[in-house]
Amino acid sequence: MFAHEFMRHALIAGSFVGLACGLVGYFVVLRAQVFAGDALSHVAFTGALAAAVLGLNILAGLFAATILGGIIMGILGDKARADDVTIGSLFAWTLGLGVLFLTIFTTQDSAGNGTAGVRVLFGSIFGLSTTDVRNAVVLAVLAGALLLAIARPLLFASLDTAVAAAQGVPVRALGLVFLALLGLVSAQATQAVGALLLLGLLAAPAGAAHRLTTRPYLGLALSALFSVGSIWIGLTLSYVFPTLPPSSMIIAAAVGVYVLALATTAARDPSAFWLRQANGNVA
Repeated sequence: MFAHEFMRHALIAGSFVGLACGLVGYFVVLRAQVFAGDALSHVAFTGALAAAVLGLNILAGLFAATILGGIIMGILGDKARADDVTIGSLFAWTLGLGVLFLTIFTTQDSAGNGTAGVRVLFGSIFGLSTTDVRNAVVLAVLAGALLLAIARPLLFASLDTAVAAAQGVPVRALGLVFLALLGLVSAQATQAVGALLLLGLLAAPAGAAHRLTTRPYLGLALSALFSVGSIWIGLTLSYVFPTLPPSSMIIAAAVGVYVLALATTAARDPSAFWLRQANGNVA
């Protein structure tokens, strides 16, 4: 498997994408902003189509749209935490724009770029060039370093916003920075798993980490490990069984990790598990 250049590219880029998704995803789950990640996946598709219609670089449009989308959600939300109404409104508006750009894109002479929409929707991790891999590594390291730099105050602000603000923590600024990072990571991950499946890579490994530990830094490490592991398992399955799309296998592996974590917590303390489920359903 490692003898093929496209597999080496996929594994290297995918590992760094998974690392960034795992780190950011931990706070996405902690801050209950999974819906924001879902909305940004649709923003990514709309941004890519808009760039294609305007004759611009598709990746540039994708990154600009997702980062700007994250910042807009933070600005409109309360204390830079995007609420469901804000996210839902942006979601609907973005879908409307996406339909418009898709209509324009498909009616234009786009034979040379006719697969652009498909690549954005479903990912193209086996088609990454050396430049794509280099960019993925640099962006993932940048996103991971920024997140770790703000991890402590962000954790404080996520767990108790009022007390953090009273202690002088810049809650709103942290929220905006985090949503911008979420946009950056979402755009980067779109190349690996596509906009349609992006949410699974952000939420499932992080959800598994939250199930297994309440210690934040251990949870961050587990989330990153599960995300990178899902990338490797998914790519290996897709290589062994060529008819299976890599993006689907990556998400299947991520969801499998979450199911295993769920089963582990249920087996370890069944009464506490079912009590937690009941409390969650009531809430």
